[in-house]
Amino acid sequence: MASSSAQSRISNLQNHLSPLEANNKLRSLVKISPQVSEALSNGRAVVALESTIISHGMPYPQNLQTAKEVESIVRENGAIPATIAILNGVPCIGLSEEELERLASLGKSVQKTAGRDIANVVATRGNGATTVSATLFFASMVGIQVFVTGGIGGVHRHANHSMDISSDLTALGRTPIAVISAGVKSILDIPKTLEYLETQEVYVAAYKSDEFPAFFTEKSGCKAPSRVNSPEDCARVIDANMKLNRQAGILFAIPIPKHHSAAGNLIESATQRALTEAREQNVTGNAETPFLLARVNELTGGTSLAANIALVKNNALIGSQIAVALSQLM
Repeated sequence: MASSSAQSRISNLQNHLSPLEANNKLRSLVKISPQVSEALSNGRAVVALESTIISHGMPYPQNLQTAKEVESIVRENGAIPATIAILNGVPCIGLSEEELERLASLGKSVQKTAGRDIANVVATRGNGATTVSATLFFASMVGIQVFVTGGIGGVHRHANHSMDISSDLTALGRTPIAVISAGVKSILDIPKTLEYLETQEVYVAAYKSDEFPAFFTEKSGCKAPSRVNSPEDCARVIDANMKLNRQAGILFAIPIPKHHSAAGNLIESATQRALTEAREQNVTGNAETPFLLARVNELTGGTSLAANIALVKNNALIGSQIAVALSQLM
């Protein structure tokens, strides 16, 4: 229970600051790069990018090269990239080349930071690579409306025993931002994840498809709740969501390009084996997804990692187009 002094401070903040002043106070707690700050001030398109994929998704220097290429794709399509991470306890919205290099070279020594971990990483002046839930928090704080990632977390297979459900889903349910992803990681239980997103009132649509994608493959066997056919369609949904002041987020699921789609049977077989190994080695919590993705990559001879990089770049392309279309509506 909060102390009376804490309640008093919260009340004073609420009663004496206008919404704009309160927002400015929050923004003063983070470091926003000059490019991102200027773009936000001028109503230009900005795309948020997570940093866990850099630190935990692949080895150095491949992670640095991929991060730079993704940022370049965003810029080439008319938007400003805002890679988000915590460095020395300071949340950074938009990284310089030096900061990106540092994050990539530190790799897995950087703490994988979900929403629940933010306060601790900041308080201990640590380094944190933001997951989807933490990136959503910081993007919302500074007013970024579009966030590109590879795939979101979800309900884990065998969650009826483990209760392992990613905080990405609850964060999406309370953060009015559009997430552009290749659906849900195929190591997860996709049907249950879609059910959970519905419970959280998250609008879910597949891009130019009637079927929800399965990260490494275009099809999951699950019908998409809705469909959008263009960046403009997506922008109009985001715009309406904002104007209606809905507090839930949006998930646009982008199928991986056909020529990069990994063989579904190969991936599924590797996934089943990796899941068995994870249980045998008691790999749980936020260590499970990196373990599974790395093991699946090993078992598929690098096929899954190549597919992962391809889908992130494709998401960055479409996400940038959506952000630009949105900026033209505002």
